[in-house]
Amino acid sequence: MMTRRIIAFLLLGGVMTSTVTLAQHGQDQRRPADIKEYLEQLDHPERDQYQKPSQVVEALGLKPGMAVADLGSGSGYFTRRFVEAVTDSGMVYAIDVEQEMLTYAKESLVHLHVPFTAEFILARPDSPKLPTDSVDLIFVCNTYHHLENRATYFSNVKSALKPGGRIAIIDFYHDDRSGPLGFPKHHLVPHDTVVTEMTEAGYKLLREHTFLPRQYFLEFVPATP
Repeated sequence: MMTRRIIAFLLLGGVMTSTVTLAQHGQDQRRPADIKEYLEQLDHPERDQYQKPSQVVEALGLKPGMAVADLGSGSGYFTRRFVEAVTDSGMVYAIDVEQEMLTYAKESLVHLHVPFTAEFILARPDSPKLPTDSVDLIFVCNTYHHLENRATYFSNVKSALKPGGRIAIIDFYHDDRSGPLGFPKHHLVPHDTVVTEMTEAGYKLLREHTFLPRQYFLEFVPATP
């Protein structure tokens, strides 16, 4: 029988429209009438053409046994790929502010029919509620521009990183490179602003990947004191 450990780690906090998740795939901030249908659209194969998930996971250098937090996990689009990369000897935290989306992501992992270890965190808008020293990587895809007080947010989340831990941020360009998104691009955060805010939060840019056509892809590590 397939071995699988799923720990439901549901943290109750302020409930808001899922701006963290609705950021994904270029949607506006309104809660969709049919969340399941919306999440199925997020998983549409056409997304792979610009999101290049296999290349993203390869660029992150994930290994079995590592711990990854998928901040704004939504449909589990990247969560599923992370559990395969770190195997059941590692840990993946799927984090969202919408319980129905976490349930969908958990069910999508079960349908993989592979062993995995994951926790599903119902986060607060101002905190992902990650345990201290728990992760090697915090992954933030199409979510950064929906977070408020970002420098404070990521300064506080630093305690969740293990020694040598990283934060990877992927988000849409604020100009024509991102193509049509379905919402005004003034909501997006320019590349240079991300670097400035993360520097203010106490990080330094480790590397930048340039293979995504519509998004920037930045990795940060805590700055040396």
